[in-house]
Amino acid sequence: MTRAVMIYEELPLETYEDIASRILYEDNHVLVINKKVGEIVQGDKTGDEALSETLKRFIAQRDGKPGHVFMGVPHRLDRPVSGVALFAKTSKCLERMNEAFRDGSVHKTYWALTCAAPKPAEGELKHWLVRNEKQNKSYASLQEKPGSKEARLRYKLLKSFDRYHLVEVELLTGRHHQIRCQLSAIGCCIKGDLKYGAPRSNKDGGICLHARSISFTHPTRKEEISVTAPVSWPPFIEEL
Repeated sequence: MTRAVMIYEELPLETYEDIASRILYEDNHVLVINKKVGEIVQGDKTGDEALSETLKRFIAQRDGKPGHVFMGVPHRLDRPVSGVALFAKTSKCLERMNEAFRDGSVHKTYWALTCAAPKPAEGELKHWLVRNEKQNKSYASLQEKPGSKEARLRYKLLKSFDRYHLVEVELLTGRHHQIRCQLSAIGCCIKGDLKYGAPRSNKDGGICLHARSISFTHPTRKEEISVTAPVSWPPFIEEL
């Protein structure tokens, strides 16, 4: 029986070099990249090429792979968010990382530039979130409501600037738009996030929320892996 061979269109040199420069960690099973604002992790109704597909093309080109390239998506980042995005290069890795994300053994931290400083400067937030599918938005309540899901996170104010405040967030649950919704609920909307109360958009259409780091147990070697993504907010740094 003849096996079909996938033919991947080669990436332009500029795109190829850009992808190569943003890979933060890679081995035979795992790939972690610093996602840009505007990239989609997995295909959606827009029809735009997903980062998972671009990475397939990159690996096929770099490694000279004549066959199918596997690239599983165990977790997602919103399109306007930047930072660490983890992909599975094997089905075994995908299965094990899916389980790790479900059981909460993956540790993630985020950086957010907020329009107000949280008070107190450090603490834990607990809300009940209700997702509105039509609006693609979540709403926070202090009381449980029908269809709501518990959302918890820890936060810490790292630095205050003239107009914005750098807040570190540790997710304790993984809900739709959780950080964006919960910070907005305490009056600390994220810079550029019009959907959750920011007064104006960012020039690149993104929001100032960055997946700063991820720590996980390697799916096959069982050793602890920690990866940190450099922050790249050039349109906004000058404003701070």
